[in-house]
Amino acid sequence: MAKLKTEKKKERHSDNYRPVIGLAGASLLICGLLFPLLVTGLAQVLMPYQANGELVQFNGRYVGSTLIAQNFTSPFFFHPRNDSASGVDPHITLSDAYSQISRIQSATGISSADLETIVNQNVEGTFWIFGSPYVNVLQLDLLLIKTYPSIYSNFR
Repeated sequence: MAKLKTEKKKERHSDNYRPVIGLAGASLLICGLLFPLLVTGLAQVLMPYQANGELVQFNGRYVGSTLIAQNFTSPFFFHPRNDSASGVDPHITLSDAYSQISRIQSATGISSADLETIVNQNVEGTFWIFGSPYVNVLQLDLLLIKTYPSIYSNFR
């Protein structure tokens, strides 16, 4: 009699676990595989540039991403922020960009006024609620290479 009660309890427990295991498996399949594939597929179709990391090409080859900072150390270029928490922030504030103009001007001979114009023409994030205006370092540096090919001939 005691053995019969134990077997019935085991049957009830196994009957209770079956739907839970099925639901967990279905959730894993839907949320862990099908949904990410759907979102990735839609992103590739609707916004391929953004979905692939906003990769930047220069002279037919990939040179970086507008979303991740590049490690520029040459005095010829604008440098990313060194106090960024993650170290991969691709933007610098306008004041940071302006503070680097004298170094670039000394290294290249490009006038400070021309460098300020390049910075001012590439300002992003100008809506006052969302913080200070900023510029993308990679875009500034590529613009310097394109605008002044004789100075930056070694970097083409």
